[in-house]
Amino acid sequence: MRRIGIVVVLSFRVLLMPLTLYAQPASVPRVGFLVGGTHADPQSAGAFQQGLRSLGYVEGQSIVVEYRFAQGRIDQFPVLAAELVRLKVDVIVAPGTAAAQAARQAGPTTPIVIMLASNPVGDGLIKSFARPGGTVAGLTMSAGPEIGGKFLELLKEAAPTVSRVAVLWNPLTAPHTLILKEISAAARTLGIAVQPVRARRPDEIDGAFAAIARGRAEGVVVIPDAMFDSSPARGRIEALATKGRLAAMYGVRAEAGGLMSYGPSMSDLFRRSATYVDKILKGTKPADLPVEQPTKFELVINLKTAQALGLTISQSLLVRADELIQ
Repeated sequence: MRRIGIVVVLSFRVLLMPLTLYAQPASVPRVGFLVGGTHADPQSAGAFQQGLRSLGYVEGQSIVVEYRFAQGRIDQFPVLAAELVRLKVDVIVAPGTAAAQAARQAGPTTPIVIMLASNPVGDGLIKSFARPGGTVAGLTMSAGPEIGGKFLELLKEAAPTVSRVAVLWNPLTAPHTLILKEISAAARTLGIAVQPVRARRPDEIDGAFAAIARGRAEGVVVIPDAMFDSSPARGRIEALATKGRLAAMYGVRAEAGGLMSYGPSMSDLFRRSATYVDKILKGTKPADLPVEQPTKFELVINLKTAQALGLTISQSLLVRADELIQ
């Protein structure tokens, strides 16, 4: 009887074993999403979610995304990045330089996907665009220095009477020197006097605009920069441009105080970042994924600002705009 009982118990164990294994849930990949803005920004989280859906991922089922928003406080990046590392995420989406550096500091071996870093090589995030060589991969928002000439051309077309334009640039950002050269070259062709004004920190922005006022500039080109484009610096720049009645051109979309913006589509970059997440989750090492440049650009014109400045935007420019803000 004992021998039979043992056989029966073992038989039940063998029969139950596959059912137990089958019932165990498969491992669901976990992704960290670390940005400086808020959850309400459709150009970041919303676009990233679209990218995931296009690849067949379903949040909460086939993938889990841990969202962390710095609410404009870049100093919170290290704290938020540490939280994501403690959650043992498989990859962290950290768009800009500051977020990526914080993520790498918190988790030296955790793969990181960027897409808004303007100078990833100079900032030490990657070794080269073709061979990143570390834990960081993704895209860059840098379109090359020649975009500087495009900024000035579009601004002149929108505001033909402008003859003196200030250029807000950051000497600590390496590509700005090259972009400034392109703007100066375009200015000579367009008959525009350029007034370069530098700002290295948020507390230098007010002084920069005071210099712009003394120089009697009629317009301003704000070269894209992590410092300029983050809150509250961005809001301060927009407010001062409005106060000074300047025809302002931005490289990153800005509605308040901006006449127009031209630059890489933020939504497109965030959507494309999902492709890098997918590849990394499927086993590709970040070091083997070349960093790509933007492929889609957007021209946005704020008609309300144009009206306030007494400008009539030409029909030829209006039809080329990707978006008109009323």
